[in-house]
Amino acid sequence: MRLLPLVLWLPGIAGAAIWPDAIGAFHRAAIIKVDLEDRPIWDEYGLKESESARYENGKESFTTVGYRLQDTTGAMAAFQWQRPAKSTPSKLAPMAAESLQGVLLVHGNCLLSFNGRKPEPAELTALFDTLRNLDATVLPPLSGYLPADGLVPNSERYITGPGGLAKFDPGIPPSVAAFHFGAEAQLGVFHSPKGDMTLAIFNYPTHQIAMQKEGDFNKLPAAVVKRSGPLVAVVLQPPDPDAAERLLGQIRYQANVTRDEYVPTRRDNIANLVINAFVLIGILLAFCLVSGLAVGGWKALKRRGRGGIEEEALLGLHIEQYPPKP
Repeated sequence: MRLLPLVLWLPGIAGAAIWPDAIGAFHRAAIIKVDLEDRPIWDEYGLKESESARYENGKESFTTVGYRLQDTTGAMAAFQWQRPAKSTPSKLAPMAAESLQGVLLVHGNCLLSFNGRKPEPAELTALFDTLRNLDATVLPPLSGYLPADGLVPNSERYITGPGGLAKFDPGIPPSVAAFHFGAEAQLGVFHSPKGDMTLAIFNYPTHQIAMQKEGDFNKLPAAVVKRSGPLVAVVLQPPDPDAAERLLGQIRYQANVTRDEYVPTRRDNIANLVINAFVLIGILLAFCLVSGLAVGGWKALKRRGRGGIEEEALLGLHIEQYPPKP
């Protein structure tokens, strides 16, 4: 019976996979199971584990929820999805939003939520040091193609599979989006004088695939479609087709070519190698000269101290007198 409390306590310790024992002056009081809704979308974003915890400091307390995704793209997509509609950008992290309830932020491939208290920057720095299995890959540039004019705040959604497409833009069939090609999409809602409209920008691996999918999108009812490079932008049944055309006109693909190139250093310059060799030779010659002068001066001082008598440097055997004369 005495072991029963310990047995019940151990799973909570073993399950502390994301949140540390303490955040600032607050200590972890309990680990809470996370109930996930829309599990297919979480799977598309690459959810690896989730964990909720309650922290207490005297009478003060707050709760946290953490999600570890497969990569930074999944964390960004989950952030856009879980961000409250009335939240505002926060300075706590490059990707963070705060509301009256708390703060939601991204660090690497982790999505962290604080409810009931806004953490201090120093507390976040210490927390980030405890996070394991972090991913630091560069975010995809697709979000940068979403126009800023008329964009409804916090309406962005990043789509990586059929589950997210069915939830955020159900008018587009998954067969038309063709995620099996490796496509991803950035979605946003835009204001227009006659009503809001949803813009989805799909990114395909090649220009040829995008050209093929452009024809499929054009077959959708009342769809306004534009292709720019490997991007295909579509607005379904816009309340104002002219506004939709103006919106699509702002989307222009720009290729960014990067090349890993070795940058030579001073050590790779053969002239510097030759110069350094001569410098080393000069240092050795100077050392030999100084050493020789020091030894010679020391012997001269010793000889002067003995009245000019030279100290025998070697032990003589005098073998010229052997064998001894009778």
